[in-house]
Amino acid sequence: MLRMYDIIAQKRDGGTLTQEEIQFFVKGYTEGSVPDYQASALLMAIYLNGMTAQETAQLTAAMAHSGDMVDLSAISGVKADKHSTGGVGDKTTLVVAPIVAACGVKMAKMSGRGLGHTGGTLDKIEAIPGCTVSLTPQQFFRQVNEIGLAVIGQTGNLAPADKKMYALRDVTATVSCVPLIASSIMSKKLASGSDCILLDVKTGNGAFMKTLEDSIALAKAMVAIGEHNGRRTAALITDMDVPLGHLVGNSLEVQEAAETLMGKGPQDLLLVCKALASNILVLAGKGTGAQCEAMVEQALASGAALEKLCLMVQAQGGDAGYIRAPHTLPRAKYEKQVLCEEEGYLCAMDTEKIGISAVLLGAGRETKESTIDPAAGLRIEKKTGDPVAPGDVLAVLYAEDEAKFAAAEAEYRSALTFGPKAPAPIPLVYALVEKDKVTRIS
Repeated sequence: MLRMYDIIAQKRDGGTLTQEEIQFFVKGYTEGSVPDYQASALLMAIYLNGMTAQETAQLTAAMAHSGDMVDLSAISGVKADKHSTGGVGDKTTLVVAPIVAACGVKMAKMSGRGLGHTGGTLDKIEAIPGCTVSLTPQQFFRQVNEIGLAVIGQTGNLAPADKKMYALRDVTATVSCVPLIASSIMSKKLASGSDCILLDVKTGNGAFMKTLEDSIALAKAMVAIGEHNGRRTAALITDMDVPLGHLVGNSLEVQEAAETLMGKGPQDLLLVCKALASNILVLAGKGTGAQCEAMVEQALASGAALEKLCLMVQAQGGDAGYIRAPHTLPRAKYEKQVLCEEEGYLCAMDTEKIGISAVLLGAGRETKESTIDPAAGLRIEKKTGDPVAPGDVLAVLYAEDEAKFAAAEAEYRSALTFGPKAPAPIPLVYALVEKDKVTRIS
């Protein structure tokens, strides 16, 4: 007979748990027969002693099966998913999903909301007037079958073990542990039902993983989990030492995503989105890397990708006119310029602090209960490596309440480092992590 005491002792002493023991813990904790204090003890033992790749895959599968498993068999063809570990200015889903759909691969995507300094895709979509992220399963399946994509909130009881375990990790100092992070992210991906998964693992000062080596370790763990559970999985390691694009905030990021699909977006965002989209197409079996890159270029140049985003917005109750004319999206009442006082170069940006600056303007949540202002945010005028002089505009802040500007400007200024010499260029994509292989790109 299994006992939690023995399972905790086994992991405390550096042992390996069996699939049966892992399932016993996950099921018991989800249902309430395993108390918080025993779950905390096991999580700390895992934090200190780690887990094998097999243990991590088994933990993830047990967490995924703790609630509803989404059955996407009603959707024809290959279903792909993309997951970002979160960043500032990361509106890639709004660019990548339409490109992939335009290339004939279905994107049946369940996304999350923003919390802390990172933005959430659902909040961005809801910034488009009338657009909803709540569809019934039948509406979701029909929309993906008809236009190739839908982005909605998580429905039903998806991976409830993860919700309980994450809340406990948050208060027991066991969050930053690769097996626990990987199983948390991948349990929701497995439960979401896609055939192939591309992970966008951010690295840098604005990311959860601050160093490249830690980011690669997390990517390898997540790819191994996906492959172990029968999903074609790969990960790109992308930069978050600098915010992505120039606009941060919900309706502002929708504007920049639409402009990127029109060929008028910032180069960093465009290049990262092209890399993500082409790698999803490779996973979905659409061809070689070069062939998939050519498909992505064609989807953008022909306007097919932009049309897919318009169709999605329309299908989800929004007005596609806002996508075709993104400057008409809701605007904040007030704006304020942040002016430079230095001579030389912008040498570094603390991306997390820039994200916090956007939160202070009303663009993000400080707690899960916070309401957000869809029009609040900021425009970054100078980025790492740019020459600067006194009087240059570093950024423009947008808010519905002028009283928010002082704290947001102070936070923004504290994020910038200036110097007399230009810093070395920062790569946008560092590596591709596949099953049993890491390819360094820069």
